[in-house]
Formats: sequence, C-alpha cells, structure tokens
Amino acid sequence: MARKPSPQLTPLELEIMEVLWETGPASVQTVVQRLEREYAHTTIHTMLNVLVRKGKVKRTAKDRAHVYRAVVSRAHVVKQAVRDVADKLFGGSTVKLMMNVMESPDLTADEVALLRKRLEEISRDADE
Repeated sequence: MARKPSPQLTPLELEIMEVLWETGPASVQTVVQRLEREYAHTTIHTMLNVLVRKGKVKRTAKDRAHVYRAVVSRAHVVKQAVRDVADKLFGGSTVKLMMNVMESPDLTADEVALLRKRLEEISRDADE
C-alpha cells in the first residue's frame, strides 16, 4: 500500500518551492542550478514529483523535458506552517502561539512597535 505524502514541506521541498516562486515555471535542471547546495539531478527530479503528489506543484511536458510550476503561494505555505505549529505545540491556539512569540527576549523595540501597529490595525478592522 502506497504511503500518503505528508502535506508539510521538508526543508529540501521548501528550498525547491523557493526556486519555483522566484523563477516561475522551471525544468529540473534549472531548479538544480538555482539551489544553494549541490544535489543530484535525480534527487531533485524525485522531490519535484513528490511535490506534484502533494499538490504543491504541477508538471507539464515541454519538448523532451518536464516543466514544474508552483500551484500554491508562499503565503499559503506560511499560513499552513503556522497552523501546524499552533496545532502541534499550542493545542490549535494561534493566540497562545502569538503570545509565545511576543514574549521572546529577542524582539527589538522596533519589532514590538510593528506588532503593536499590526494589532491595532486588526482591532480596527474587527470593529468595522
């Protein structure tokens, strides 16, 4: 029985998606050339096909090669990753996740100001 692919992206899959988001539709060779680390052509070909099975990428035939394009946006992937972290670590609560992030000692005063501004915008939007 074939194992169903996980909807989450592995670090290499995310790297490949970054290439597709930046370049648009690309061949395996183009993806291999754009990655920061060296990978075998077959490795990237396999990973692109995994991304096709996960529904993150579409493959079309062009001449004698395949061209791959992202069908999910970076924003969608980020939202899903945040949702996954909230589900796994905070019982599904994005509020608890955000509280944890905001309590980080690494936040600068400028970052706190940005968070405050965004929270005020969200509050205004909710009141309308």
